[in-house]
Amino acid sequence: MYEAFYGFREKPFHVTADPAFLYLSRQHQEAMDHLSYGLQQRLGFLMITGEVGTGKTTVARALVDKLAGIIHTALILNPALSGTQLLQAIAKDFGILPDPKTRRLPTNRGELIGLIENFLLKQAAAGSYCVLIIDEAQALSLQALEQVRLLSTVETTKAKLLQIILVGQPELIERLERNYRLRALKDRIAVKYHMQPLTEEETGAYINHRLRVASAERQIPRFTEGAISKIASLSNGIPRRINRICDNALLAGFVHEAFTIDEKLVEEGHMNRVHDTDTVPYFTNT
Repeated sequence: MYEAFYGFREKPFHVTADPAFLYLSRQHQEAMDHLSYGLQQRLGFLMITGEVGTGKTTVARALVDKLAGIIHTALILNPALSGTQLLQAIAKDFGILPDPKTRRLPTNRGELIGLIENFLLKQAAAGSYCVLIIDEAQALSLQALEQVRLLSTVETTKAKLLQIILVGQPELIERLERNYRLRALKDRIAVKYHMQPLTEEETGAYINHRLRVASAERQIPRFTEGAISKIASLSNGIPRRINRICDNALLAGFVHEAFTIDEKLVEEGHMNRVHDTDTVPYFTNT
């Protein structure tokens, strides 16, 4: 609605995990560096955690985009699957072809594992390697977590053939810590990084970064220091919440034909906001 008024090519504060809008705060850069190191060293299991909306998935996808062309990637966005369903989803996302007769992937777990292992071996022989990213990993069942661990054991004498990135909320850390049955998986995680909310200074830089990326004009709307302070307070530094608050503030600014967004417009937009729809944390049997 307000894009034309402010000269935006697209909305600057949409809530999808778009790597094009990634703002590399200190901790986002550290998360990228940790994941990059783990992949380059072929360490197998990597884990990135943080509260809902801190940018975990955006970091993981940005890394995949960065490595596009030299790796094969499977991205699992719906982890509420059985062990067999998870294997089928992994095979499908890697582009492993189904049985030519039935045109379907096997339903037998052993056959699925064999297909995936053969695929990994062929990629390794061609000088490539594969990365599996599982988002919302705290929702994985014990069966699925164990299946993922078993896949991580596929290796040559020199390197692991599948690098696995678990992306999850803090509940994932709690499950790994308290569940004795997950100790083998916990011990295999070589790189861990927990993302914290943005500081007030980072919040201002984050807002201006997204405005510049989305803008088709040389001049961008200005958020005052008071507005940024208010946004940092209301959002607790969570990027997804910052996006919603800023989107509503720009809408309020558009209504008032204001190119400068001050604290009053932030408050007005926040008071008129649609009900917050942050993802409800997943809970599963431990």
